[in-house]
Amino acid sequence: MKIEVLGTGCAKCKTLYDAVQSAVKEKGSEAEVVKVEEISKIMKYGVMSTPALVIDGKVIFSGKTATSAEIQRLL
Repeated sequence: MKIEVLGTGCAKCKTLYDAVQSAVKEKGSEAEVVKVEEISKIMKYGVMSTPALVIDGKVIFSGKTATSAEIQRLL
């Protein structure tokens, strides 16, 4: 599983990235977690507001953050 956190480095983006890391660890999932900060790569997903969560190439949500527990339910 590949999980991407899209964001330019704002506080909410960092919070989402940390929550994803925590969720993957707590759930015991095998996942590659990547932080994508390049605007051109973010735009390829059609995301207009960050942070955004992408799992296996599918945008799950954008413009908000989530808790570790919420992310675990998505995995």
